[in-house]
Amino acid sequence: MTGTAPFRAAAAVAPRWQDAVHEILADLGELGREYRLGFVFVTETFAGALTEIEALLRQRTGVPHWVGGAGMGVCGLRAEYFDEPAISVLVMPIGSDAFRLFGGIETGVRDVVEMNADWLAANDPPLAVVHADPANPHIQDLVSAYAEATNAYLVGGMTSTRDDAVQLAGSGYARGLSGVMFSPYALPVAVGLTQGCSPIGPAHTVTRADGNVLIELDDAPALNVFEGDIGKDLAADLRRVGGHVFAALPVTGSDTGDYLVRNLMGVDREHRLLAIGDVVSAGDKVMFCRRDRTTAIEDLHRMLGRLRQRAAGGIRGALYYTCVARGPNQFGPGSREMKIIADELGDIPIAGLFANGEINHDRLYGYTGVLTLFLRPGFD
Repeated sequence: MTGTAPFRAAAAVAPRWQDAVHEILADLGELGREYRLGFVFVTETFAGALTEIEALLRQRTGVPHWVGGAGMGVCGLRAEYFDEPAISVLVMPIGSDAFRLFGGIETGVRDVVEMNADWLAANDPPLAVVHADPANPHIQDLVSAYAEATNAYLVGGMTSTRDDAVQLAGSGYARGLSGVMFSPYALPVAVGLTQGCSPIGPAHTVTRADGNVLIELDDAPALNVFEGDIGKDLAADLRRVGGHVFAALPVTGSDTGDYLVRNLMGVDREHRLLAIGDVVSAGDKVMFCRRDRTTAIEDLHRMLGRLRQRAAGGIRGALYYTCVARGPNQFGPGSREMKIIADELGDIPIAGLFANGEINHDRLYGYTGVLTLFLRPGFD
């Protein structure tokens, strides 16, 4: 069973990782034996030292199991750290039977599922906090396969360092998927997803496509439909849409109108074609969206309001995975995104990673934030 002790979180910035860890240890304070699991996130300055950081945290805190990853930024309570040497940590009191670490999933999920078969049968359906390597070409398939094989609800993100991806799940990993599964009976949770892009037109039906190339939408040339949605000014100079306008694939069955944002990859003016960053087929739905600070802030408040109602004051701690294009790049300076979360939910223990793609349920998202709240028993 999950202990009654509080979750604890801390973050620190220092030129040397050892100094940052010592500051975090001071902020965490003395931890009892009930603290058995910790999350640690580091910016890329410290990526190469992640396993050493874990070893020192394990030795000095007594917390035996650690999970985490490296990214261009990390976040904590009311704070975002980009392009500076930083560490963010969350530790939780939890029973040994309430979670299972996993890692090394690079091409298939069978071995990990078989290894944890008895635990999975007794803890269905689990929550899985996962970290992924964006350089692995099988990541989307692995995410979907792992969710299906374990019946788990996945949350997490892809590492976002400029060099090799770094993950931690007891041991260090550099490829595929790793993370931790939680028993639904020991640790109630509430999960929310917030979009960073807003639709600028209706959903269109793909009537002809070839792989990731849209040929026709609603029986009209795809580029014609796209130009009609974005307006004459942008259509006159398509170079201006890069980084601002995207394709969006509505999630079938979503009761909150979720959609998967995908980059625009190229246009063929002569043949009126549009290439996007995902494979589509005839009958699929596609719409177009734009990065918008105002609507992103509104959607963040919407998500937080829904979670606050579900949690009913029973929040123990949180993990947040948010896109590297969000944070200061979308919400502005001064850690505004994390301050909005604290203003809505209070000063809860929280740690997180700025990701190169976010994971929610069984899919990879982009330009989103995925917030997981760990609740007191009786709040779900």
